[in-house]
Amino acid sequence: MYLNDTTRAALLDRLRVPDARRRVLLTGATVVTMDPRTGVLPVGDLLIEGKVIAAVGRDLAARGAAVDAVVVDATGCVLTPGFVDTHRHAWQGQLRRVMPDVDDLGAYVRTTLAGYAPVYRPHDMYVGTRLAALSALDCGITTMLDFSHNSRSAEHSDSAVRALIDTGIRGVHAAMGPHFGDWDEQWPADLGRLRDTYGSDLLTFRLAALATDEIAGPWLAYGPELARTARDLGVGVSVDAVFGAASSRAVSRWERAGLLGPEVTLIHATGLTPDAWRAIGASGTTVALAPTSDAQIGLESAVPAVDEALGAGVRPGLSIDVEVALAGDMFTQMRTLHAIQRMRAVAAVYGTDREPSRIGTLDVLDFATLQGARTNGLADVTGSLTVGKQADVLVIRGEDVNNMPLNDAVGTVVLGADARNLDAVFVAGQVRKWDGRLLDVDLSALREEARASRDHVVAAADRAGLG
Repeated sequence: MYLNDTTRAALLDRLRVPDARRRVLLTGATVVTMDPRTGVLPVGDLLIEGKVIAAVGRDLAARGAAVDAVVVDATGCVLTPGFVDTHRHAWQGQLRRVMPDVDDLGAYVRTTLAGYAPVYRPHDMYVGTRLAALSALDCGITTMLDFSHNSRSAEHSDSAVRALIDTGIRGVHAAMGPHFGDWDEQWPADLGRLRDTYGSDLLTFRLAALATDEIAGPWLAYGPELARTARDLGVGVSVDAVFGAASSRAVSRWERAGLLGPEVTLIHATGLTPDAWRAIGASGTTVALAPTSDAQIGLESAVPAVDEALGAGVRPGLSIDVEVALAGDMFTQMRTLHAIQRMRAVAAVYGTDREPSRIGTLDVLDFATLQGARTNGLADVTGSLTVGKQADVLVIRGEDVNNMPLNDAVGTVVLGADARNLDAVFVAGQVRKWDGRLLDVDLSALREEARASRDHVVAAADRAGLG
């Protein structure tokens, strides 16, 4: 929004006056709805009433939408749905890039899950999760699934959940017991208490598990018992470390036992057999890809399984995974997947007269928004700028120096924009970022808290001989 400082400050004051029925009209933007019925409006408006999107269209003010509304001129900007992260281990936030050149899964497991995780206090869970959620909001991720696999006690879980609540992000807390070290063994029974205590419009819950018993033993591996627990609680299941021959055999077992379906998400899905993909597609099971994780850490084939997913009729969601080694923003995930898939498609037909089957920028934006919401079980709530859905909205400056002149809006969002271009971020109609700045965050205090927590974790791990 290209407004003067006085206008911006006055608008923010009006946006933040407590009012559950507040109307906000964003006008004059290019609106990328990600709703297949509406598509892209080259010049359009969006009306927010309270938490929800009340109208999307052209010249809504002429139809009375500006009455009693805070009107924000978004000329030169692109409106999109908020990005949806389908899998991030948020508790590791204060350990960002401690191992940027990790070469394999084993090194990550030894250093982070066997080394640092056992010394985490509940306070460290809070600090890492809050830091991850705030930075997610800063780069336009309005929904984040926190795959919280360091639930050593009820207090550890409570701290992770409170961190999501305190940031105002749309959170999905996927709880799992830790891989190694002492813990209270309260999981998965404690998941019901968490859901009943904290569940809300902005916070939902899932059961998290591993695909096989290879890493941490059978108690964390998805199977009939955990599936029954999830069904009894009425929550979905997110299954991590799905790759290779062992996971392919597990998928076949789950199919025979009736344990697949739309309520189940398989994360990574690299190196799976054709029969496993057939089972995934036939059952409507969802898939969360982690493009930079697969490629950079080298998980199984190291190739994000987008072609395999699409071939099975599955449009996947996208995720960040581990910030100890990877970028934490969705722009990087979209660009990485876009480039890798297109490179792979051309390489597959090089030297022949066949045409490569390439995905486009609209595909990866779909994965990062609508399909991510579907993967997290929230397709009716978020993921597109659709009337009736909650107002998770990004306002992206399309005429900043790295984007001007604004030509193709989808291409600009996927290939040009980054966090610096995010003028405003709304979650359920509440403004969380404005004028390019996160709101209600003391960055100096956050910085000190993150450093202190990191220093404690590293020192404690060293004293225990784990680091």
